[in-house]
Amino acid sequence: MAEAAIRLEQAGYRRSALVEWLTTVDHKKIGILYYWTSIIYLLLAGFLALLMRIQLAQPNMNFLGPKTYNEVMTMHGTMMIFAVAMPLNAAFFNIVVPLMIGARDVAFPRLNAFSYWSFLFGSLLLWSSFLFGHVPDAGWTGYANLSSSSLYSAGPGLDFWNLSLQVLGISSIAGALNFFVTIVNMRAPGMSLMRTPVYVWMVLITAVLILLAFPSLTVGLFMIMFDRYFSTNFFNPVHGGDPVIWQHLFWIFGHPEVYILVLPPMGIISEILPTFSRKPLFGAPFVIFAGMAIAFLSFFVWAHHMFTVGLGPLPNALFAASTMLIGIPTGVKVFNWLATMWGGSIDFKTPMKFATAAVWLLMVGGVTGVMHATVPLDYQQHDSYFVVAHFHYVIFGVIVNALLAATYYWFPKMYGRLLDERLGSLHFWLTFIGMNLTFFPMHFVGLDGMPRRYFTYSAETGWGTWNLVITIGAFFLGLAQVVLLVNVYKTLRQPAAAPADPWDGRTLEWTIPSPPPAYNFAVIPTVRGSDAYWIEKYGDGHHTPAVSDVTQRRETRLEQRDNPGHGLPAGVHLPKPSWWPMIVSAGLTAMAAGMIMHGTETLGPLGFPIVGLGTLIVFFGLLGWHFEPAIEHEEAHVS
Repeated sequence: MAEAAIRLEQAGYRRSALVEWLTTVDHKKIGILYYWTSIIYLLLAGFLALLMRIQLAQPNMNFLGPKTYNEVMTMHGTMMIFAVAMPLNAAFFNIVVPLMIGARDVAFPRLNAFSYWSFLFGSLLLWSSFLFGHVPDAGWTGYANLSSSSLYSAGPGLDFWNLSLQVLGISSIAGALNFFVTIVNMRAPGMSLMRTPVYVWMVLITAVLILLAFPSLTVGLFMIMFDRYFSTNFFNPVHGGDPVIWQHLFWIFGHPEVYILVLPPMGIISEILPTFSRKPLFGAPFVIFAGMAIAFLSFFVWAHHMFTVGLGPLPNALFAASTMLIGIPTGVKVFNWLATMWGGSIDFKTPMKFATAAVWLLMVGGVTGVMHATVPLDYQQHDSYFVVAHFHYVIFGVIVNALLAATYYWFPKMYGRLLDERLGSLHFWLTFIGMNLTFFPMHFVGLDGMPRRYFTYSAETGWGTWNLVITIGAFFLGLAQVVLLVNVYKTLRQPAAAPADPWDGRTLEWTIPSPPPAYNFAVIPTVRGSDAYWIEKYGDGHHTPAVSDVTQRRETRLEQRDNPGHGLPAGVHLPKPSWWPMIVSAGLTAMAAGMIMHGTETLGPLGFPIVGLGTLIVFFGLLGWHFEPAIEHEEAHVS
C-alpha cells in the first residue's frame, strides 16, 4: 500500500510548482487557491472600508471627494459580497466537502478549476477599473437608472461592474452545479442523506439556491447592459421603462444571496459546536430541515427591501409576514446549537470561540433584521446606518467569524499544521472587540437619522462622536487581522506535524492524514451512522453497523469491489491536470473586456476585435477540453 501511494503521489508532482498550481484540478489545491485569493481581496476591501471611515470620522472631512467616496463604497460592497464571502465559502466547499462524504474528488474536476479561474479573472477585471480610472460608483446594488443610464454614470465604470459580475456569476453557477452533483452522487457507501454531515447539507442547499437565484441577477445585468449599449430603455421611465423592475430582479436574487452566504457558515457552526462540546448535534434533522425552510422562504421576502417604494399596503403586509416567518427556522438553529452546548464538556479552543461568537452575533443581526418586518419601523430606518449595522452583524459577525472558525478548525487539513492557540485566542478577542466597537454604534447614529451612502455630514447633526468611535473600531478590527497573518506565517515555517485527528473529530475528513494524499481515501470508507468517525472510535467496540441487513449487504459488495482482499485500491485514478479550464475562463473574460472597451473614448476602438478573439479562445478551449483525456497517464493511477 505504501509503495502504491508513493507512486500515486509522485505521478502528480513531476511538473514545476507553478505549472502544477496553474493546471491543478485537485479540489484541495483549488480550495487553497480560492482561500488565499479571497483573503487578499478581504484585505483590499477592508482597506477601502478604512478609507471610508477616515472620511466619516469627523464632520465636513475632505479626505475623499463625493465621486471617489461613491467609487470606494461601491467597490467595497461588491468585493465583499462577490469576491470575499462567496469564494471564501467556496474555498471550504472544495477543501472539506469531498473529504466529509468519503469521495476521492469532486464530480467534475476541470469544471471546478474553471470555476476558480473565472472567479479570479472576473474579479481582476473588476479591480482593473482602478487602473483605467473608470471605477463603478452606483453602489453595490447598482440601482437603475444610476447604473443603466449614461446620464448618471458616464464612462465605462458601470460596464466594468456589469460585465465582471456576469463572469463571476458564471463561476458561481459552475461551482454550484459541481457540488450539487458531487454531494448527490458521490457519497460513501452507507452515507444516506440523513447521515450526511450538516455542513454538507448546507452546501447542497446553497448550491440549489445559487442555481435558482442567479438567473434573476443575470437577466437584470443583461437588461442594464442593453440599456447602456443599445438604448433599449428597460429602466427609463421617460420611454415607458420602470427602474423598479431592477429592484425586483436584484432583490429576488439579493435576499436568497444572503442565505447563499450565511447557510454554509451555519453548517460550519453545526460541525464545530458538537466537536468541542463532546456531544452530537442536538436535533440534527431539525437543523437540516430549518436550512431547507430558510432556503424556501428566502424567495418570498425580497420586497422587504422595497417597503418605501410604494408597492401598496397589501404587498407590504404579505412581505412583512413572510419576513417574520423566516425568523422561525433561524431560531430553530440557534436553539439547537444552544442545546448542543448545554451539558457538554466544552473545550474553548480558537475554533469554538469564533463559532460561539458567530451564534451570539447572529442573534444580534437577526433581531435587528426581523425588526424591519414591521413596515412603519422600516420606513423610519430605511437607508439609514441602522441597516448598515444590521447587515454587517450578519456579513461580518456571522459569516466572517464562522469562516475564521473554519480556518482554525480545518487548517490541519489544508497544510498539516495547527495554528498557534495563543495567537488564535488573541486574534479572536481583538476581532470580537473591534467588530462590536465598529458596528454596534452604527445602530445609534442610524436611529439618530444618519443616512447611508452619504460622503459627509455637518457638525450640527451631532454624529461626530459616534463616527469617531466607529472609525477607531474599524482600525482596531483591521489591525486584529494582522495577528492571523502572523499566526499563519509562523505556523507555515514549522514542520508539518499535525495528527490526522487533532480535535477528536466526528466526520470522515479526520480519518485520513493531515494534509490528505492526492487521492484522499485509498479505500472508500463505509459509513455506519451519523457522526461516522465517533461511531468507529466510541461505538460498541465491534464497529457494528447501524444499518439494515439489505443496506449492509449492498455496502459489503461495494467494499469488496473497492478492496478485493490484496490491500490495494481497485482503481484509484488521478484526474489529469489541464490548462483548458484557465484558457476558457481567459476567453470569457476577454469577451467581457471587449464589451467594456467597445464604444468608449478612453479605452479605444478595439472592443469588438477583442470580443471576437475571446470567442475564438472559448471555442478552441472547449474543443481542447472535450478531446483531452479525463484521467492521468497510466503511471498516475493504481489498478
